[in-house]
Amino acid sequence: MTVKVSSHVRSGLTVVALEGEINSTTSGGLQAELLPLIAEGAAVLIDLTGISYISSAGLRTLLIVHRHAQQLAAEITLVGLSEEVSFVMSATGFLDFFRVAEDLDAELERATR
Repeated sequence: MTVKVSSHVRSGLTVVALEGEINSTTSGGLQAELLPLIAEGAAVLIDLTGISYISSAGLRTLLIVHRHAQQLAAEITLVGLSEEVSFVMSATGFLDFFRVAEDLDAELERATR
């Protein structure tokens, strides 16, 4: 199993869509793909709509992404968390590290105001 990563710039924001499961098998490759997409001062939306499962290894990857973004004064927003992913991130305190939005289009609209 892999995590499919696609990215594009929309309304001045980097949008990264993920699809699959983030676990110990996929988290290293995902980290390697995500970190270069975070530029200094950038706003990055990570769309997790296609993520059905996240393990502790996946949480660690998101924490590394968060810390990398902090070093670059970039803002990370997680979008489209499933109930399961939201529960895991909430129960472990990881939601506190990120701005969270429900809907990608609404978030893009908010960001361009």
